[in-house]
Amino acid sequence: MSKRVADVVVETIEAAGVATCYGIVGDTMNRIAQSIDRSSIDWVHMRHEEAGAFAAAAEASLMGRLTACAGTCGPGSLHFINGLYEANRNRAPVLLLATQIVRQDMGFESIQEIDFNDVFGGCSVYCETIMTPEQARKKTVAACQAALTKRAVAVLIVPADVANAVAHAEAPYAVHAEMPLVRPCDAELDEMAAILNGSNRITIYAGAGCEGAHDEVIATAAQLKAPMAHTSRGKDFLEYDNPYNVGMTGMIGGAAGYRAVLDCDVLLLLGADFAWSQFYPNKAKILQIDLDPTHIGRRHPVTIGAVGGIKASLEALLPRLEQHEDGEFLAQFTERFREDEVKAKAEMPSGPESAISGTYLTKVINQCAADDALFTADDGTPAVWMARHIDTGGKRRTFASLLHGTMAGGMPSALGLQKCQPGRQVISLSGDGGLAMLLGDLLTTVQENLPVKIVVYDNGKLGFVDIEQKAAGLVPVFTDLKNPNFGEVAKSMGLWGHSISKAGEIEDAVKAWLTQPGPALLHVKVTPMQLVSPPATFVAPEAVIGMAVYSAKAILHGKGHDVWEMVVENV
Repeated sequence: MSKRVADVVVETIEAAGVATCYGIVGDTMNRIAQSIDRSSIDWVHMRHEEAGAFAAAAEASLMGRLTACAGTCGPGSLHFINGLYEANRNRAPVLLLATQIVRQDMGFESIQEIDFNDVFGGCSVYCETIMTPEQARKKTVAACQAALTKRAVAVLIVPADVANAVAHAEAPYAVHAEMPLVRPCDAELDEMAAILNGSNRITIYAGAGCEGAHDEVIATAAQLKAPMAHTSRGKDFLEYDNPYNVGMTGMIGGAAGYRAVLDCDVLLLLGADFAWSQFYPNKAKILQIDLDPTHIGRRHPVTIGAVGGIKASLEALLPRLEQHEDGEFLAQFTERFREDEVKAKAEMPSGPESAISGTYLTKVINQCAADDALFTADDGTPAVWMARHIDTGGKRRTFASLLHGTMAGGMPSALGLQKCQPGRQVISLSGDGGLAMLLGDLLTTVQENLPVKIVVYDNGKLGFVDIEQKAAGLVPVFTDLKNPNFGEVAKSMGLWGHSISKAGEIEDAVKAWLTQPGPALLHVKVTPMQLVSPPATFVAPEAVIGMAVYSAKAILHGKGHDVWEMVVENV
């Protein structure tokens, strides 16, 4: 049997390291599906392509390897787009094989014809069509290499007739994706060192770009006697074994991290692209190091901006730094952070019959989960509770849609993590709205025998949107959700399912849920009025006014009970 273009494409992505492909087969996809079936690549049959893209993005982010998804022409591949935006913004190397109608029908508004080049151009670093069999290997290599070296999404469009065509002998193109070490030049490092050596009020603000540089960041903080705040995406790599940690800043951060960043004279910004400019100091000198040149100074003006990987850059910077002795600035914020941590961990329900807050539920899960568990969270309050209350300890990892901010990513991301880490505990902190949006892929957990553990934070509303509307002084509209008993829904789909609503039930339920051998869903009715409070020293005046106006409007609309419930749950 002659080798087809589909075979060439699949053997090339297999050689580039693809171990898993997520998608749904059909029409223009069938020839490629046959080739995948004969390869070592594991096909994961999803119920919705968007969920497949989330799963691929999570696997690629955790493993650092190229991960694929594939779909049919028109609507099939179009469904991937939201998850591909998630992958691209999270620097996850994902390859989409978007199959297309036959070439002779293109350009005539044929059934299911979509110009994928236009559609995927905004969420990819490579998007090309294989127009002839002779281009197959070369363009597949180019797509793989772009995704791996730029840590982003590549889209390879394959018309059905090309996929089925006989492959011709080609030059032996192969993927080369070695990553060089990059650091600032000596003059930039000397200039940074002079500023750092001349100040005793230095704060380090570190992000996800510090992955793999934990020891170098800690050594720099020790040398400078500097408190270290971190972004939510930098949490996994920096908060553990770190006596200089003062937590996060921003609206979901704490007072210690917030003030440490704003009150410093010099801010050393390492691998962080935190988007909110109001949380940067206006009077401090800012020194920024980032591997991506486009990140330099794009969130706030900087004094010095240098391009480099954090590990290599700090290894070159450390010998230039003098040992600082004055620890007063550091102690001010580390002590405050420890005090706040003690207060946060002290929360307990008033009794066994009391309602369950989202924060208390998260703390119980944190205590009961495995030391190396992988956590995902839906955008909104579950992501906030995860960032604040899940301890990582250097072995756990946390994943949420922190850059793209999309709903429904929690559960399907957990599927991708469980697929590539079959022996590891994977936990999805799912919102009721997020889970319902892609509910069908609960069936994928059963079909693929993926023992993910899903907890549903059921507050009966789009909680984060509800808070946004209240903060603007509005009586919330269109945020309420009429939910089923998700525990019973899970049982009907073949998962273990259970529902609870009282604080006295929570510890036994969480332990039983986490020890299930297969996929399991715990449905928890959580208090609906719990707010996401900002750092104690940062409360925007407009938010205070908005909440006051909301309270007055709610009472006038006969919703005084809601206002009282909000006060009781948060004060």
